[in-house]
Amino acid sequence: MSASTSAGTDVQETIGRLRREVCALHEQLTRYQLVVWTAGNVSARVPGHDLLVIKPSGVSYDDLTPENMVVCDLQGRVVDGEHAPSSDTEAQAYVYREMPHVGGVVHTHSTYATAWASRGEPVPCVLTMGADEFGGEIPVGPFAIIGDDSIGRGIVETLRGSRSPAVLMRNHGVFTIGPTAKAAVKAAVMCEDVARTVHVARQLGEPLAIEQSAVDALHDRYQNVYGQR
Repeated sequence: MSASTSAGTDVQETIGRLRREVCALHEQLTRYQLVVWTAGNVSARVPGHDLLVIKPSGVSYDDLTPENMVVCDLQGRVVDGEHAPSSDTEAQAYVYREMPHVGGVVHTHSTYATAWASRGEPVPCVLTMGADEFGGEIPVGPFAIIGDDSIGRGIVETLRGSRSPAVLMRNHGVFTIGPTAKAAVKAAVMCEDVARTVHVARQLGEPLAIEQSAVDALHDRYQNVYGQR
């Protein structure tokens, strides 16, 4: 087998694995009630290649299979797949182009986080979970039209230099990033949980802010010590 043939086989195996992984991760969006109907999506970068794997547009979650995941280049053009890709493809492709450390992107319209987005209001850091996962408040990005890379520009503008893996795009919904697609899904789950809890807290009174030094310590511990290594 030549080196070029071997490399081609390797990338196809990687794409096959990511198609299975991305398809399976959509089950987590429904499990945690982050999406309705066909809204929302998960995508993953193909490591070492200018490619991404993403959900097809308008296909029911019950009908998703690894085979109908769509492979696109980082301009959002279809490279392999029988379906049109998600309407968020160009936006997410922009994120992958501009943020090389990002390996996965997720989009949801989860109820509580999107309610904050509709008000153009960041979720304040008043919970240790917020400090752990987001390193501070969950920020708000600008309003942007769906269908081109405008949303991607807003995501990058808001999250570049931020510790938060989540952004509430104003009047739209949640976008999360991570080193892997699974990490981005986790951030989406945590974002909704924090948004919901802080909303409930505000019905009872004014939540108490956490001092910045404690936020920094909590975030550092969670990111670098917590869990199995």
